[in-house]
Amino acid sequence: MRFRPCIDIHNGQVKQIVGGSLTDDKNYARENFVSEQDAAFYADFYKKSGVLGGHIILLNKTGTPEYEADVKQAKLALSAYPQGLQIGGGINVDNAKQFLDMGASHVIVTSYVFRDGMIDYDRLKALVDVVGKDHLVLDLSCKKKENDPDYEDGYYIVTDRWQKFTKQPLSKELLSEISQYADEFLVHAVDVEGKASGVEKELVSLLAGACDIPITYAGGVGSYEDIEELKRLAKGKIDVTIGSALDLFGGALSYNKVLSFMD
Repeated sequence: MRFRPCIDIHNGQVKQIVGGSLTDDKNYARENFVSEQDAAFYADFYKKSGVLGGHIILLNKTGTPEYEADVKQAKLALSAYPQGLQIGGGINVDNAKQFLDMGASHVIVTSYVFRDGMIDYDRLKALVDVVGKDHLVLDLSCKKKENDPDYEDGYYIVTDRWQKFTKQPLSKELLSEISQYADEFLVHAVDVEGKASGVEKELVSLLAGACDIPITYAGGVGSYEDIEELKRLAKGKIDVTIGSALDLFGGALSYNKVLSFMD
């Protein structure tokens, strides 16, 4: 297991939010932490600690002044730690290359590769043609559906900043099938994202050993016991990111102690 740091940017500020609260209406999100530091501060911190493969997530809607403010912060981070960070949020076939040119090691994509609630393989292949499989992370963040007549019970991928359910269930078969198009997967357990209430055990078990490419899990880690449980359930095969619970973002978990749990 590796620790994969994060820099979440909303309304032009580094924040930690409750993922399920995010909405485009008035650019609202319930905030756990709003930093007085800019994104470059965190990028430089991760660089100095030698941690690779973190992700920058732009949480505002594309085409808005707030999204442009997010991008401005992202540029600062990528300049501070070129090739050390990935970036996601509003990425599509037209702008993906520019984020790599800014210094991102990978682009992270969800919404662009979905159409009418299902994966659009033409779009996915077009994206791979532009950036290459080795620079693409597919974000398969999901929420659970239960007792809904329109869905079988299970985890379903969500798009549009976690606000919209697709018709695509998350399964080992899907992960294996689309792993040929990506270098990594990123999976936020949106129901517990930002709540530090414990990991989604069922989801972690689903992800463990599902494919041959790296998977990073995010959501719910709030204690050192949660990290140990994640390692046990995933048999060490899943990486982890921790946001709100980390002392860097006002939480109780020591960054250095978290790193001591890693392989």
